[in-house]
Amino acid sequence: MRHLWKILMLIWRAEQVALLRGVALSITVLVMGLALLGLSGWFITAAGLAGLLGLGTTFDIFRPSAGVRFLAIGRTAARYGERLLNHDATLRALAALRVRLMQALAAQGWERLGRLRGSEMLNRLGADVDALDGAMLRLAIPAVAAGVTLGLALVVMSLLTTPLLAIASVGSFTLGGVLALIWVTMRARKPSRRAGRAVQALRIRMIDLLRAKADLAVMGRLAGARASTLAASARLDAARAASDAVEHRANGRLGATTTIATTIALFLGVMSAREGLISAPQAALGFFVMLAVAETLAPLRRGLTELGAMLDAAARVDHLLGDTPEPRGHARAVRPDPMAPALEIADLRYRYPGAAAPVVDGFTLRVQPGEAVALMGRSGSGKSTVLHLAAGLIAPESGTIRLAGRPLADWSEEALRNHVGLLPQRSTLMRGTIAEALRLGAPEASEADLWAVLEVVQLARVISERGGLDANLAEAGAGLSGGEARRLALARLLLRRPRLLLLDEPTEGLDDATADRVMTGLRDFAPRASILIATHRLPPAKAAWRIAAMA
Repeated sequence: MRHLWKILMLIWRAEQVALLRGVALSITVLVMGLALLGLSGWFITAAGLAGLLGLGTTFDIFRPSAGVRFLAIGRTAARYGERLLNHDATLRALAALRVRLMQALAAQGWERLGRLRGSEMLNRLGADVDALDGAMLRLAIPAVAAGVTLGLALVVMSLLTTPLLAIASVGSFTLGGVLALIWVTMRARKPSRRAGRAVQALRIRMIDLLRAKADLAVMGRLAGARASTLAASARLDAARAASDAVEHRANGRLGATTTIATTIALFLGVMSAREGLISAPQAALGFFVMLAVAETLAPLRRGLTELGAMLDAAARVDHLLGDTPEPRGHARAVRPDPMAPALEIADLRYRYPGAAAPVVDGFTLRVQPGEAVALMGRSGSGKSTVLHLAAGLIAPESGTIRLAGRPLADWSEEALRNHVGLLPQRSTLMRGTIAEALRLGAPEASEADLWAVLEVVQLARVISERGGLDANLAEAGAGLSGGEARRLALARLLLRRPRLLLLDEPTEGLDDATADRVMTGLRDFAPRASILIATHRLPPAKAAWRIAAMA
């Protein structure tokens, strides 16, 4: 429960004023409901007795009827305001929570992010935040409102009837209601958790089926994928049916509790009226108030049936928020030394978690300002790892890395990303236009800037034939070949004009002539930038490149 409590505190602190108003309106709705039914019962009984006793002409019907109308209209208005305020505040708080979760996810280490399956993680985060939607609306606020309303009902009934009637009826209802809600919590937790997991499984299977239906059909596995999706849907339906069954039985238990409490109120009211302790209309007031008090616990019934999914979601969200690394570097700005080497690596050692031997051991390299260096070696020799280390994405086991004369640890995240540009082996393109894909690197870039970098990477003609900068890319850049997508990612990187370019196989999949034009254009576009390329093939214009070999 501590994880759920922490999430509730986050939501509360994000929208404290609005939620305070919403809680006040929730209490107002319940109190007005009790007062409306209690006053109506008193009014009907008192009017009937006045008629029987021949006092109808002197009985004041105007003020009680005005009170009934006021309570009815006020309760409706308060209900509208409560729903509006609470839902709006909760949705705003959850929107802020989504942003925090994405920031926490983005701050995770390169290794962990590389192991994550993007669609699965986003689906899980979305489902978890959706599950937490009810934590405030169907648990916290109704619980506070119910507690306050039952306390007020006890006090007011003690004043208007007798303390014995108030304590016996309200106390029996509270005890029975709490026991019924505990029963719901115990019985519904497992089905709720199963439903939460089934929702995520169904979403993932559906996304996979829609994305890969062509490949699955070619491989003859479409029927199996469809059957797996339907099985996940069946599990979800079964879990929801089990939760609904628990909720229905809980509704019966709360109904029985209300019946017992109203019976006690009626019996004690009649006895008190016979003894002359209270009047018959007062006895009726106590009975009808107990009929209305059932509304106080009803909203909690649905929330508790979803508690299992909420607890699981809160644990995952809290773990992600609490596992966010501290921001790198210092708050002060780093002053690069233009005369120092652009990149200086000394005695670098790095071992992947769980690996028996280091992938990089004792590696040393120096890249001067404006120099272009090709890092060459066999596959698995650690070329990509050196680039990731130089970009600050992973930390070395030992050794030092300096950028422009400053230790890598002194660079703030923002300064480091502005100074260094990395093109990894796996580059990401999203759905949208060509212009939107490029402007992720430089939002203020003009059309002339976009065409200039496309010309550098030999894509201007290809993009022009596809409809220009407004041509649409499908998800993950579908519609472009592998080499074209990679060059588009390189063009996006060049728009930022970093001082140090770290490129991992930038010409992979290109013929020699195109690769030569791309690399020559790159050098001409950024003549002052320092470039370090990890590659299997000798770079074009070999005389302009220094070769650094890795074993």
